[in-house]
Parts: sequence; structure tokens; C-alpha cells
Amino acid sequence: MAEMITVSGLNRYVRSLLDSDRFLSGIAIKGEIANFVHHYKSGHFYFSLRDDAASVKAVMFRQDARRLAFTPQEGMRVIVRCRVSLYETTGAFQIYVQDMFPDGIGAAQMAFEQLKARLEQEGLFRPEAKQPIPACPRCIGVVTSETGAALQDIRNVLSRRWPLVKLLLAPVNVQGDQAAAQIARGIQVLDHSGKADVIIVARGGGSREDLWVFNDEGIARAAYSCKTPLISAVGHEIDFTILDFVADLRAPTPSAAAELATPDRREILGKLMNISDNIHKNIQSRLEMCYNRFDPLVEKWETLTPASLCAARADRLNEQTQALQSSIKRIYQDRLQVMHHAMQLAHSLSPYTVLERGYAIPKTVKGKSITLEQVTPGDRILLVGSKVSVDCLVEQVHEIEVPQNEKTEEL
Repeated sequence: MAEMITVSGLNRYVRSLLDSDRFLSGIAIKGEIANFVHHYKSGHFYFSLRDDAASVKAVMFRQDARRLAFTPQEGMRVIVRCRVSLYETTGAFQIYVQDMFPDGIGAAQMAFEQLKARLEQEGLFRPEAKQPIPACPRCIGVVTSETGAALQDIRNVLSRRWPLVKLLLAPVNVQGDQAAAQIARGIQVLDHSGKADVIIVARGGGSREDLWVFNDEGIARAAYSCKTPLISAVGHEIDFTILDFVADLRAPTPSAAAELATPDRREILGKLMNISDNIHKNIQSRLEMCYNRFDPLVEKWETLTPASLCAARADRLNEQTQALQSSIKRIYQDRLQVMHHAMQLAHSLSPYTVLERGYAIPKTVKGKSITLEQVTPGDRILLVGSKVSVDCLVEQVHEIEVPQNEKTEEL
């Protein structure tokens, strides 16, 4: 005779079988949402996941549902990460969803528009909340991959436009499951450090799926809470992400972000030269004005023939002449000092000044500039200074280990 058990015992046994199955404890299922119900009092989602041939009941509890960046809708195709079990009370076979992702461009775009509308309603895109980008930053923080092309593009632009600026890197992954949390954390770390005058969040071009991580709500809220002016430089000019709408400034590319964040030293040098020219012209104009005022006095003195009148006015004329010359000399010295300061600043910006202090630029024997990281044993290189060039044969190349607990700061 078969063993007799209760209904609750049966359900409990079947549930234990399902819960102990390792395959069913963490599985991804693709399907279409049907019979969707959002229980507003509890915050749970109840729905069915179906395909062309079958359906299965599903539940997503509030603590998991509140993490979604979109609102599931009837008929939306999704991929869920879940476990399979049995609800003992009713004996219902169902899946318990921990996470949900849109399946396909249509659903993904719907999720994007939903999140965009919700954040815009909360005021994260308000123009009055945007901070101005400093005209001449001393330190720029960059949140990007340390091995990506975006970082190299930013370095190239900074070295060309404004080499005096420091670069502070927060290395992160820009794609993958952990990318969103790392990017949001990188923004917070640079902001709280107080070292960066402006922050650039950058990634090179990629597919729509590659850039989707920058539509994460956590990144958007980290950017909105950031007290440091923030520039979004994600993808190409035609690509827009949620971060672009929240950031204080949106740049079409990482290179463009570096240009927007720094002045052009050639323009600064041009302005300094214009200032110097204006100083010289101003001095010359003042001198001519003084001499023009002095000449009528001389002519008038020559017309005064009586000796007594000439003697009475001679002392006064000498005093005015001395005062006038002192004034001319003081104005000239003041303008000359301003000009010297401008010339010293222009001289300090010249790369040849660095070479005159004993530094050298490594080049190939053909004269092409290289970095020391490109040198290998056996290479012949030139060390070019301000006055001499040294021909060297590389025997060994030693790597210098940088302590991992120190932040990377580069000019």
C-alpha cells in the first residue's frame, strides 16, 4: 500500500525538491509579461511570463522591484533572473524574480523614456541646477577605464592645450555588471576628495548596448548630487544617455570634453602679447600727451620778455617740469613692470624652459618623439635637451612599481 501524506506535506516535499535543485535556484528566463499587477499597498509585482506555447506565474517582491530603472508593462518582452519554487498554501508552481531586464530595443527604449520622464519630473534636469565649468582648472578628475582610448584622448588634448593642469583618475569598468556601481562610486570619491575643479565622466564610442550602463539611475543621482562641476563625455555626438541630461555640461566626445574643460594656451599667449602691445602704445600715447602739454608752456615763456615776469615764473615752471618728468617716469616704470610680468608668464609657459632646466625629450633616431614606456632593450634612442642631444643604446628597461593605495595624479 502506498504511503499516505497530507496535502501540506506533499506541497512541502515538492517545494524542498525544487529549492534543492541547483539549476532552478538561479536561472534566467526570457518571455513576455502577461496579467501584470502592481500591488501598490505591498509594492510587489504579480504577473505571468509566457511564450508561444506556455506560461508560468511569477512574483517580484518589493525590495527587488524598487531597484528597477523601468516599470514593467503588459506585453513587454523581458529577461528575468529568478529561482523556481512552490507556494505551499495553494500549491502554485511559480518563479520568484530577483532582477529584470528589457529584451530588445523597443523595451529598452521604453525603459529609457520612463526613467528619463521620472527623473525630469523630480527636477534632475533643471537648467538652474547646472553649475558653470571653471575657466582655468588646476586639477581635472576623470572617471573612465584606465586602459581605454578615452583616457588617452583626454591626456593628448590636455598636453596640447593646457599642460599645467593635473589629471586625477578614478579607474572604473565602463561596461559589465559592476560598471554602473563603480562609475557612481568614482564620481562620489572624486567629488568628496575636494581635489578636482571639474570632473569628466568619459567613455569612447560603442554600440547602444555598450553605452546603456550610463542610463543607470544610480549614476544619474550621483551626478546630480555632485558638488563639483561635471562633464558627460559618453560615446559619439549622436548618442545621448541619462547622464548627459543630468551633467552640468554634455560633450560629444572625450576629446571635446577636455577642450571644454581647459583654456587654449595659444589663445592665452596671444592675449598676453596683445596686453604687452597695448601697454607700449599706452606709454607712448601718454608721453606724447605730456610733451604736447609742455610745448605750449615753453612757447608762452619765450613770449614773456620782461625779466621780472620771467624770473617770477621760472621757479614755478621748473617745479611743473620736474613733477611732469616724475609722473612720466612713474607711469613708465609701472607699465614696464606689468610688461615684465606678462613676459615672465609667457616664458614660463614655453616647453623650452623645461628643457633648459636639464630635462630631455626621448626620441627615436629618426627624430620621432616617444615615451619611455615604448622603449625596449636594444633600441637606440636620442635624449634631446635644450643645447645637446645624446645618442643612447638601451641595455635594460626596469618597471617602477607604483603603490596601489595611492591615487594616480598626472600632469
